[in-house]
Amino acid sequence: MKSNRPVNLSMGQVLAVNLRSPVAIASILHRLSGVIVFLLVPVLLWILDKSLSSPDGFEYVKTVVFGNLIVRFVVWVFVAGLIYHFVNGIKHLLADLGVAEELQSGRIAATISLILSAVGIVAAFVWIMF
Repeated sequence: MKSNRPVNLSMGQVLAVNLRSPVAIASILHRLSGVIVFLLVPVLLWILDKSLSSPDGFEYVKTVVFGNLIVRFVVWVFVAGLIYHFVNGIKHLLADLGVAEELQSGRIAATISLILSAVGIVAAFVWIMF
């Protein structure tokens, strides 16, 4: 007799199933990008506050803070998360309106959003790091 009870899968089995679907990848990365943006907002607010505090503060941010490669990398990570979260947020809003709700069109929309995000993230990397 076959049991219809739920089965607990290992993390490897869950990843093996989910990494084959662009919809699952887009959903997981959308959540991850939201966490990244949420965690980095205080850092960027501090940089903004420091740069707007005085002309000396602006020079400090310009030369010392953004002169550091690690800080520019953190800013790029924030911008990359923001780009990805924005593009996939638009995809989710369109799905809420009834666009690309079916399985095949949802896969196509997820793939398009992944490609658009990748292009934007690479452009942001070139803009911020060089």
